[in-house]
Amino acid sequence: MKEAEVHRSIEAIWRIESAKIIAGLMRYVRDIGIAEDLAQEVFIVALERWPDTGIPDRPGAWLMAAAKRRAIDLLRRNQLRDRKYEDLSHEIDLHHEPDFDAALSDPVGDDLLRLIFMTCHPLLSAEARVALTLRLLGGLTTEEIASAYLVPESTVAQRIVRAKRTLADARVSFEVPEKAELDSRLSSVLEVIYLMFNEGYAATAGANWIRPLLCQEALRLGRILAEIAHEESEVHGLVALMEIQASRFKARVGPTGEPILLMDQNRTLWDRLLIRRGLAALERARKMGRPLGPYALQAAIAACHAQAPTASETDWVRIAALYEALARATLSPIVELNRAVAVAMAFGPSFGLQMVDELSNEPSMKNYHLLPSVRGDFLVKLGRTAEARQEFERAASLTRNERERELLLKRAFEFGNEG
Repeated sequence: MKEAEVHRSIEAIWRIESAKIIAGLMRYVRDIGIAEDLAQEVFIVALERWPDTGIPDRPGAWLMAAAKRRAIDLLRRNQLRDRKYEDLSHEIDLHHEPDFDAALSDPVGDDLLRLIFMTCHPLLSAEARVALTLRLLGGLTTEEIASAYLVPESTVAQRIVRAKRTLADARVSFEVPEKAELDSRLSSVLEVIYLMFNEGYAATAGANWIRPLLCQEALRLGRILAEIAHEESEVHGLVALMEIQASRFKARVGPTGEPILLMDQNRTLWDRLLIRRGLAALERARKMGRPLGPYALQAAIAACHAQAPTASETDWVRIAALYEALARATLSPIVELNRAVAVAMAFGPSFGLQMVDELSNEPSMKNYHLLPSVRGDFLVKLGRTAEARQEFERAASLTRNERERELLLKRAFEFGNEG
């Protein structure tokens, strides 16, 4: 294997394992900044060594063990002001390897979940909580987080630095909070898990359109959270949404990784078990007796697609109504864009086009690639193919995902000689 290929493999492994390593290190160093620095150090070691030695059979365990040794060395060098060192010595054996696999799969003492609640502490602003948790648990770069939130990258970087400093100065504990405090952090935790899943479902950048393992990790965390906060309808709503969306993975990309859009997917490839799990979670949310929140509403929309035997049998009128309720609950321009698609499918493309044109004046949507992409779709249906081609070309210039760019350029080419 060529060195460049090894480096790509290492980077992929790192995206999968980094959150677990940082969370595992938190047991020892109790400082997010130090944990991330140590994790980054072993990543660099892997980049230097593995091209020569080969990638280990269990790369995650190798990285975890190497990071643990560095943490122990740090504890010994600093002695952690004697008292902290003595406290930690009661919890860990510095001379024996712990069972990392058991620790990471423990359904009760899940380090990743502890880390989520730590990074979503009320001391931090809502924006900082999400940015920090996505950085540490989702393995997203500051650029990817900025794109997800439609804000400058420098803003995200500053939020992360300040958040780490705030948590360190306040000595925030590494634990899942008690019930009273859990409620105050839940909305941020849900948002973080939601964005982790979305990044895996439609990657912001890179050579792959989907990152299934990131979705799997978000779904795993969501299921754990549903056990802890089982009386919260929105927890079940988010789990329902992720279960149903994850059911489409086999149909979502073609043989060479090319994107396959929802209306073109082979629905026989959808995972019926995940759909059943999602519908059951949605029913749990409904049985709470409260109005459906944003996640449950999105799950209800996903359920409409999942329950339609074919694309042509989709209940777009119901989906448009659900999107209207979701738009009132979130006041999000991206939700409005999705609502425009539903309205166009239910009542005609001219209605959708009018809604999209109104969104064009929204500052946060100026460089959002899906706006011209959706507009191009509507123009095609209205027979305005020359204009559609320009919209697809603009959308292709704005996206940073290679697969999505290829798809958009292909669509532009299809209408290049028409109009």
